[in-house]
Amino acid sequence: MMHPSWEVVIGLETHAQLRTSSKLFSGSATRFGAQANTQASAIDLALPGVLPMLNRAAVEHAITLGLALNATVATHSVFARKNYFYPDLPKGYQISQFELPVVAGGQLIIQVEDKTDTYEKVVHLTRAHLEEDAGKSLHEDYHGMSGIDLNRAGTPLLEIVSEPEMTSAREAVAYAKTLHHLLMWLGICDGNMQEGSFRCDANVSVRPKEQQTLGTRCEIKNLNSFRFLEEAILYEIHRQITLIEDGGKVTQETRLYDPDRKETRSMRSKEDAHDYRYFPDPDLLPLVIDASWIERVRQQMPTLPNDLRTHFIDNFGLSIYDATLLTQSHTMAQYFEQTMAVTATDSAHTLLAKPTANWIIGELAAALRRDNLDFPQSPIRPTQLSTLIQRIVDNTLSNKTAKEVFTAMWHTTVDNQETVDQIIEKLGLQQISDITALDELITTVLANNPQSVAEFRAGKEKAFNALVGQVMKLSKGKANPQHIHDLLRKKLQP
Repeated sequence: MMHPSWEVVIGLETHAQLRTSSKLFSGSATRFGAQANTQASAIDLALPGVLPMLNRAAVEHAITLGLALNATVATHSVFARKNYFYPDLPKGYQISQFELPVVAGGQLIIQVEDKTDTYEKVVHLTRAHLEEDAGKSLHEDYHGMSGIDLNRAGTPLLEIVSEPEMTSAREAVAYAKTLHHLLMWLGICDGNMQEGSFRCDANVSVRPKEQQTLGTRCEIKNLNSFRFLEEAILYEIHRQITLIEDGGKVTQETRLYDPDRKETRSMRSKEDAHDYRYFPDPDLLPLVIDASWIERVRQQMPTLPNDLRTHFIDNFGLSIYDATLLTQSHTMAQYFEQTMAVTATDSAHTLLAKPTANWIIGELAAALRRDNLDFPQSPIRPTQLSTLIQRIVDNTLSNKTAKEVFTAMWHTTVDNQETVDQIIEKLGLQQISDITALDELITTVLANNPQSVAEFRAGKEKAFNALVGQVMKLSKGKANPQHIHDLLRKKLQP
């Protein structure tokens, strides 16, 4: 929906649940799906006399993201109490960070797919700060009453706040997807949006073109899918513009998105920072991160997606498209690197890189999805896939027979793992590349299909494909297709 007279301004606040085995300030588990209130300790329940203790792994995850975003990791940050009342907030306040967050600044480069073009945009970040999650109110099956589950209370979150620099729902979704990918790549968040591990609040405002001051913003809370994020922003843009054009005024407020009715609706008036009465938490010392700690985290980080993509293009000659697909998943990229590591020479790298990428992106990824596996759990090891691809390149196998070998490899148990060459011999799938043998096959097919021969010589190209099919049928799919094409054309020349 186009609004040529208006400019849209969007900023996102993203809550990423950090991948830790225990909570931010207690030793309680963070496992999803446990029975209500079985993962809430005395600290999580805010019983008198308890004291919080900071989770070191959560801090290191925050440092990791700060480094990945080229942000400033604060050597001195402070935890604060954010005061508000809600039934699932047992302390009556949330431990968060306010004036001195652990990460400041940074940027994220996103690729935005427009209807007619794809463009790159840099989105700057304001901050990323550590905070604990609240519990959950339960309203179903309680005979008209509500229940409180405090299993999530104290779960470690990293709230990542962007600058208000996005100008469309499409850009906001591209930013959210890129951030989601990066968090999972770094291994600091599992990214499960259905379980609440990654959720966004969208701050949306509109202003007339050429106006410098920002319009009044509304915050849409807890958007846990990319589709809902886009739909909610599009609706809110239309709502605000229509309201102003009809003589009304946008009120700063928090809104919820109803995916069934595809609309946002008012939840409460929007609080400002002073409403929360922030003050430093007296039970927690300032967080001090020295240079050596930051460097240790840096040394443990994986190569970032953009850097690895460039490496694949420069070192293996892959296209931007293939390199981008391979780096959609860290485990996929690792599997590709492990497969290519089997080949020793640069010339072999260049020859095998493209078919290796094709098989990993295509056949292997599809089989893993079908069986709900990730690349580290693949029944086919990188060394085996490398051998399979080499047998295609050296014309031992056609692509069709290679798929039969792949299927046999997939269903062979690890304890009784046969080599690629053993499977090829067992199934009798060696490709026929011997010129004499192929010549005999072609001679037989030409003698048995005089009508197709006549049609081809009359200019019907489809007849040639029919003859190729007959040769392949006679060879039971083992004939080298390229050799068949070349020899058959020579035979059909007048």
